[in-house]
Amino acid sequence: MKFFRFHHKAPKVEEQIFRRRGKSLGLVELVAIALGGMIGGGIFTILGISVSMVGYLTPVAIGIGGFVAFLAAYSYVQLGLYYKDEGATYAMFKRSYPQSHLAASVIGWFTIFGYISTLALYAYTFSSYAISGFAFSDNEWIRKLVAIGIVAVFAGINIWSVKGMGKLEDLMVYTKVAVLAIISYVLISHSGQGFPDFFAQMAADAKETPALKVLIVASVTFVAYEGFQLVINAVNEMKHPEKNIPRAIYTAIFTVTGIYIFIALAALMTIPLQDIIAHQEYALAAGTAQIIGKVGRDMVITGAVLATSSAISGTVFGASRQLAVIAHDGYMPAFLAKRKPNHIPANAILTMAGMAVFLILTGGLRIILEFGSITFIFVSLLMAVANFKMHRKTKASPLMAVLAIAGLGTAALLIVYYEYHHHPEQLVFIVALYFVLSVSSLLYAYIQRNRKHHRIGS
Repeated sequence: MKFFRFHHKAPKVEEQIFRRRGKSLGLVELVAIALGGMIGGGIFTILGISVSMVGYLTPVAIGIGGFVAFLAAYSYVQLGLYYKDEGATYAMFKRSYPQSHLAASVIGWFTIFGYISTLALYAYTFSSYAISGFAFSDNEWIRKLVAIGIVAVFAGINIWSVKGMGKLEDLMVYTKVAVLAIISYVLISHSGQGFPDFFAQMAADAKETPALKVLIVASVTFVAYEGFQLVINAVNEMKHPEKNIPRAIYTAIFTVTGIYIFIALAALMTIPLQDIIAHQEYALAAGTAQIIGKVGRDMVITGAVLATSSAISGTVFGASRQLAVIAHDGYMPAFLAKRKPNHIPANAILTMAGMAVFLILTGGLRIILEFGSITFIFVSLLMAVANFKMHRKTKASPLMAVLAIAGLGTAALLIVYYEYHHHPEQLVFIVALYFVLSVSSLLYAYIQRNRKHHRIGS
């Protein structure tokens, strides 16, 4: 099929680098990397908000979100196979527009702040579940303080030791997958409502809920699918990238979509709708406690804490290094490129942690979720545009590239439409952040262009 032609001729430099390095990661390991990046508390974050907006149609919205993620992934796969660059999003977009300082600066700033928003989102979700068993679980400031504390803990771990972080990350990833499987089984086995009753409820909601609202939920919760591009970061360590990059990314997306849908189905057939809506920030824990008791609640809390902890640690580790590279290239403040003797980018880690704390203090779960979703949709849209530009070289299908541009562009517009009509004050906050990011990227693009002209002139 033309849509999925996986054999590409990579640039010669990347081929030479790839041959020199060891290739130890197979398909199983690469799928695990993508799953670890994507299942970072996503279902714990999006379930309550989705149910509050579209009720029993939540699994449908989640499925549509998975399809949008597939469209986004197509561009990453095609560009990843062509460039074989471990710099992933930033490097591939920069190389697609080699003469444009603005392109490099824009993709750098928006990618990093997308990661910062997910860091804040995971920390907020961690906090919501960690304190859900206490009397002060609904206290917003205690929730924010706990979220800030967990960001500080993992920032410290990442600065202290790469080795220590790696061992802790392995433990959390494998444990969270097992706990999520147990949660799914326990929920579905305690379901008092069969599939016929559930689908009757879904049909009733379908008559009352506009299709546009379902599409909006799919867009708002897009951030739950972020993370599949981490596979490309490992391109120099993987076996058979021509086959394994697409296989790993598409397998992970379909798997995660299935997991999210299954847990949503189990929760909606088990937990009363009003309980999920009333406890949006920790819906699974609150609902499970009423049905199974303290053991069930503690199990869900354990799963959420492990999933979000793993995601926080991995995001700080990977994004801080990409931030240091962007700063080294001159598109962010130079001090962010500085590293400790052991190559740990401490300044980048502390800056990311500080910006995540800012988002936690100034916004709640919903605004962080929506800012993260629209940011990653925008970044993915830019990658789809780059893929269309390069489609003759990447051997990508122009039709798939156009579909990705249309799907991601529509998703971005739907979030803006929803915010404008329902939360205009949040839209003002998001627009203000985008204004700052845009001005900053323009400034550093201008600085880099002048530096280049100065070097040429001298």
